[in-house]
Amino acid sequence: MNNGFCYDTEIGKIEIVENGVAITNVYFQKSMIKDVNINETPLLKKANQQLEEYLSGKRKIFDLPLAPEGTEFQQKVWRTLQKIPYGKTCSYKEVAQNIGNAKACRAVGMANNKNPIPIFIPCHRVIGANGNLVGYAGGLSMKEKLLKIEKQM
Repeated sequence: MNNGFCYDTEIGKIEIVENGVAITNVYFQKSMIKDVNINETPLLKKANQQLEEYLSGKRKIFDLPLAPEGTEFQQKVWRTLQKIPYGKTCSYKEVAQNIGNAKACRAVGMANNKNPIPIFIPCHRVIGANGNLVGYAGGLSMKEKLLKIEKQM
């Protein structure tokens, strides 16, 4: 059974879940954890420490084992998201081009929306082609906060 723990952060409550080997989920809303032992493991402590360092501007790259569950296409998109540099943004179209399918903008958007490990897999760095902030599981205000944190450095 997976372990999870809820942390109070400067951007609100964040629940992090791990499977004994890697981080599997991050939730912004309280009580999203189901069928999980509420147990703060060393890996969850490390994830929270890195999250706090990121939120305070001291960390630009996460060094955590991640194991998001999804389709082969979603996995490809999520790996591409992890290559978007800190403080940079890119459009859904650019992500689609980077995975070798320029016409897959909507599918990239859906994969982005299904990202089970937001922040650590930086889906907040993907914006609309016109530069507007669009869609984010944690809400647009959360996306804006995360991008502002990265722009301040």
